[in-house]
Amino acid sequence: MSDTIRDSGVVGAGGAGFPTDVKYRKQVGTFIVNAAECEPLLHKDKELVRWFADEMLAGLRIAVERVGAREAVIGIKGKYSDVIKALEPRLPKGVRIAPLGDYYPAGDEFVLVYDVTGRVIPPGGLPLDVDTVVNNVETLINIGRRRPVTRKYLTVAGAVKNPSTVCVPVGAPMRVAVEMAGGATSEPYGLLVGGVMMGKLAGSPDDPITKTAGGLIVLPDDHPLLLWYRRDWKAIRRLGKSACDQCSFCTERCPRYLLGHPIQPHLAMRALMFAPEKEMMIVGTPYCCECNLCSLVLCPENLDPKNVCVYDKALVREAGLKWKGKPRGPHPLMSGRRPPVATLIRKLGLSRFRNTGPLIQEGPRVNRVLLPLKQHIGDPAVPTVRPGERVREGDLVAEIAEKSLGARIHASIDGTVTEVRDAIVIERKG
Repeated sequence: MSDTIRDSGVVGAGGAGFPTDVKYRKQVGTFIVNAAECEPLLHKDKELVRWFADEMLAGLRIAVERVGAREAVIGIKGKYSDVIKALEPRLPKGVRIAPLGDYYPAGDEFVLVYDVTGRVIPPGGLPLDVDTVVNNVETLINIGRRRPVTRKYLTVAGAVKNPSTVCVPVGAPMRVAVEMAGGATSEPYGLLVGGVMMGKLAGSPDDPITKTAGGLIVLPDDHPLLLWYRRDWKAIRRLGKSACDQCSFCTERCPRYLLGHPIQPHLAMRALMFAPEKEMMIVGTPYCCECNLCSLVLCPENLDPKNVCVYDKALVREAGLKWKGKPRGPHPLMSGRRPPVATLIRKLGLSRFRNTGPLIQEGPRVNRVLLPLKQHIGDPAVPTVRPGERVREGDLVAEIAEKSLGARIHASIDGTVTEVRDAIVIERKG
């Protein structure tokens, strides 16, 4: 039987890109729509709910039926009262809205599930472990449209003339999205893909926009955040060993620690200072969610506990160590230890940028796209086209390998395939 979700190449549109059809293979009681969007300066989810509520609800109906959920909950920040007011009359029976606080990281799956249901996902677990599935707004819109995923929505913010949420073909160069937001206001500039807290440095403005990119933050090339992301492990290690005073701020306000998980970044920092580099093994570090709160906001010494935990994670997993304790349960002071997004904006040097992102649906004609074969968790897709073939938008260009975790890829513009390697290049002539 044909699976429209699988056939359309739908993956999680705002995170790691888990193939959505796989996520829906088990039955659960609660389905949560993640519209929290807690990264500073991003507005995509709110704008999509505002303009495409019917398509989102159509996708939600399909998803709820697939997983057999008894209830569905849309988690969105309470401050977007106008969006909530417009959405409420359209909600079908069994769907409700959960207004969320304006803090970071409200959109973390573990935090969101707790806020909506009161259940704590176990360390190293999944929402499925507490009878729940979570998907974001754009993923559900892609399901509701019942056609191949060829377009991507993302907020372009920071050092641009007109911060906006834009729609571009998957595989379009990042510079196209920047131009749609009026162009950069600083030259040279750097790009963070995803957001300022959990984003990744782009190699260049010509890098392709993939199915999972939810934001594009443009920053002057000398902005402290770009300098931070450019630090290598050697510098991170040297600074950590010389300056950490074990204040434990990184642990006391860690979102996963507050849920009762055994992650304690200050212990990873202590191991960095005193243990041989290949023996920095703190068994709780694999449960770090890499939200970067400890490094970018909490540490008074400007150190990098997050990347120390990431380094330690690999050592713990390689050694096969497993945490065998029992979760403590949520911290009694958790609600008072959640940093407002406004605090992040101020502390990260983002106050000079406009915090807005209205939707722009139409952009310039894109004549070349580069479609990476791996835009999702799992194995790369397998090309089904060769150089010289003509394709139209929506045509299948890469298939899921047999018995593998992956997602289909479709042509996002009409044109000719000019290259097939680890990515498929399509060019439009004339």
